[in-house]
Amino acid sequence: MKEAELIRLFTRGAPLHGEGVVLGVGDDAAILRPPRGEELVVTVDAVVEGVHFDERAAPGDVGWKALAVNLSDLAAMGARPLWAFCALAFPRATGARALAAVGRGFAACARAHRIVLAGGNVSGARELSLTVTVAGAVARGRALRRDGARPGDVLCVSGTLGDAALGLLPGAPPAATRRQRRPIPRIALGRELAGIVTAGLDVSDGLLVDLGRMCEASGVGAEVALAALPRSAAYRRWARGADDPWRLAAAGGEDYELLVAVPEARLGRALAAARRARTPLAPIGRVVRGRAVVARLQDGERYRPAATGWDHVH
Repeated sequence: MKEAELIRLFTRGAPLHGEGVVLGVGDDAAILRPPRGEELVVTVDAVVEGVHFDERAAPGDVGWKALAVNLSDLAAMGARPLWAFCALAFPRATGARALAAVGRGFAACARAHRIVLAGGNVSGARELSLTVTVAGAVARGRALRRDGARPGDVLCVSGTLGDAALGLLPGAPPAATRRQRRPIPRIALGRELAGIVTAGLDVSDGLLVDLGRMCEASGVGAEVALAALPRSAAYRRWARGADDPWRLAAAGGEDYELLVAVPEARLGRALAAARRARTPLAPIGRVVRGRAVVARLQDGERYRPAATGWDHVH
């Protein structure tokens, strides 16, 4: 295929027109009009064959996940999605059917979360990868950040933890496999929590390592009760026979849930916001003075995991 044919194949079905798009796919660059009275929130991430997925992942799942992990960053900032850009690299032996399926997965995620594909690039490479940049908008001064947590804040997490890591294990339940391959960014929840919580981020690399990042940015410590971590029925069944039943929930990674710090006086408002967003939100611990992040077992003993989460370099 020629480049123009490939672009048409990949972008078929994706939203190409929308708010603020003066000129989108088809020219040397996009022309965008930022929303009046709002701030832009921009992030970039990549999914790379052999690092973030392997032959078990269907092409459509790869396309979906490439966009979803970026949208999760917008959710963590309380932003609404606007525009996406995708740089697609692929081995020359990749068939048109597989590339079209990647594009359909990307487009399905874009439609579900109302973001416009405004541009991108295609290139040959040794492995399949998608590097995606997304931009969103949030009212001035209302973006969620990592550096606002204060001692006494209640720590809350959305959804359930550990299912994505469970989905990678042999014989994993289908629901866990879906969570791993097609994560759902918590856009609605992030927008509802803006202005209520003091800090937030998405749990992409594991609860404990991501909580550590929030604490480092805020200059605080944290204590988490493992028994309070929200876990699915499938996870609880797996945990009954596991040597370490907390490992995947505490450090598994790729959950793409939101972790937030909430002043105790606003906890009721945060839980009401979660109900409006139709997303469960569970208190799991507190922000404390100091710098240590401590997870405690039911008997009060400190939990010491073999690993705290995913490292993108090692």
